[in-house]
Amino acid sequence: QVQLVESGGGLVQPGGSLRLSCAASGSIFRLYTMGWYRQAAGNQRELVARITSTGSTNYLDSVKGRFTISRDNAKNTVYLEMNSLKPEDTAVYYCNANFRGQGYWGRGTQVTVSS
Repeated sequence: QVQLVESGGGLVQPGGSLRLSCAASGSIFRLYTMGWYRQAAGNQRELVARITSTGSTNYLDSVKGRFTISRDNAKNTVYLEMNSLKPEDTAVYYCNANFRGQGYWGRGTQVTVSS
């Protein structure tokens, strides 16, 4: 069982920045594909960014150039750096770990972009 704990959410003005962190349990974190998903009110959960065990990344089109996903295997942590935030980025952001088809979720952290 993998436990994931997100942090770093909050209220930010449009154009601002936040960095989300997700700390994972387990001794094989380096082998996980890690992802950040988000779910806005009334919408389905969507993939925002993903990073594989080899460091390959992919992003939702609407966040490309603004968000950056990274990982620190020594700290069992994945990050999501979010810049130039827009009101439409408002959502609960969830961390996901996937290993050999088995997925695990964190409880989420709220990000609100509003003036």
